[in-house]
Amino acid sequence: MLNTMNSPIAIIGAGGWGTALAITMAGAGREVRLWAYESYLVETIAATRENPLYLPSARIPETVRVSNAMPEVLHGAQIVIVAVPSHVLRSVVSGMLPCLEPGMFFVSAAKGIENGTLMRMSEVVADVIGPVFTPQVAAISGPTFAPEVARGEPTALVVAAASEQLRVFLQKEMSTPRFRLYTNADIVGVEIGAAVKNVIAIAAGVVEGLGLGSNTTAALITRGLVEITRLAVACGGRRETLFGLAGLGDLALTSYGTLSRNRRVGVALGRGQKIDEIIASMRMVAEGVKTAKSTVELARKLSVEMPIAEKMYSVLHEGLKPQDAIDDLMERRLKEE
Repeated sequence: MLNTMNSPIAIIGAGGWGTALAITMAGAGREVRLWAYESYLVETIAATRENPLYLPSARIPETVRVSNAMPEVLHGAQIVIVAVPSHVLRSVVSGMLPCLEPGMFFVSAAKGIENGTLMRMSEVVADVIGPVFTPQVAAISGPTFAPEVARGEPTALVVAAASEQLRVFLQKEMSTPRFRLYTNADIVGVEIGAAVKNVIAIAAGVVEGLGLGSNTTAALITRGLVEITRLAVACGGRRETLFGLAGLGDLALTSYGTLSRNRRVGVALGRGQKIDEIIASMRMVAEGVKTAKSTVELARKLSVEMPIAEKMYSVLHEGLKPQDAIDDLMERRLKEE
């Protein structure tokens, strides 16, 4: 069995999600160390106990030690949560390597599929650390908006890992009375759901931006879930995983929730804004923009039919007009559900 240790929890990434996790873990009495890339953000948090860039108005407990020095954050930590955007995950984990120990447990809180390699986030972590030692890697996912988590609102999500010991250990160590973790052995399904729902959420935003109603949104989300499930199963995941928190739960939140960055991107697209302008106006990353490319490439590689994802890729990266994308989807050959 894994040993429970009252060691610090290291959280790599001081965006909204990483900061909310730090607040949550510290609120449960854990010593937390938070790594931030920006030195001025470290200074600001230390001085004000707030993260004005990524999670304004959320109080960060004094027990959260903030630093941009990896050795300081990682030394002595047993649980290492990596909460950075998917496109920088590989470079950030590479920077962690000199400070890592075989006894650490790694938790990916990133959501995406890496462009080029088509690896899931836990696979990227394992790929980087693997030449040094074989890491124990899990993933957390579910319907979570960082501001609500930081406020201590009741939240439920999933911790997934191939090892039962690891996922049960992390469930015990990371759960709090307001932050409930369920375990799942299907890390493939959990991570595919986490990544691809962002693409579908952009499409849901497009529907709103075009002025279309609830009928269209509900149909799109339902068929989007079908596409996510197809891809997850083709990758070796379980169909039932996509009807849980990391699948339907996260998809519903990201597609309907007003705090969803991916949905906001879609709304702006539907209203006629160009993707470059939208991205330039956002401080935080909308993961679905980059993930659309890797999702479509992975689906083509595995011969998985994903018409909504295909159309969103064309809108985001090939200049297809949003209204034309909707028309193309509605005019496809009629078939059985």
